Amino acid sequence: MTTTLILGGVKSGKSVLAESLATRSNLDVHYIATAAGDDDEMQRRIDTHQQRRPSHWQTVETPIHLAATIQQHCTANQCVLVDCLTLWLTNLLMQDDEAQLQREIDLLVDCFNNIDGTLIMVSNETNMGIMPLGELTRRYCDEIGILHQRIAKQCNNVVLTVAGLPHILKGQI
Repeated sequence: MTTTLILGGVKSGKSVLAESLATRSNLDVHYIATAAGDDDEMQRRIDTHQQRRPSHWQTVETPIHLAATIQQHCTANQCVLVDCLTLWLTNLLMQDDEAQLQREIDLLVDCFNNIDGTLIMVSNETNMGIMPLGELTRRYCDEIGILHQRIAKQCNNVVLTVAGLPHILKGQI
């Protein structure tokens, strides 16, 4: 089992790096998409990602129950690419159900003990700037920061991508 967390800002190259690692694994790839195309701009972003992926990759749309989907697909000789934790957490916060939020986060962190394949996760590193003004935005920054710490502790590899350049924080790629 290999687990990799790829962090970076918007358009930093993190998804391209994750897709490259998935391709290099030479395994069957299951791409778990967490985004919802709720507006035209987001749908264009989704379309760009879809066009870039190889057609033989299996796409699984999972806006909420990420741990269950990872456990289902991340088996021996399989590669699972999750893009991205940022939108998954946003989806959970928008449900406005504290118990569900904490349960899904705990299930995700705990699922690393129950997988056999290669897992690559992409997430936005959002906490390197000023403190946001809105309550929900501050809550999001707190939750994603704690989630990143918990997942990084579990992962073999952690990479911060800046300007298309991977900076290895833990392990190797």
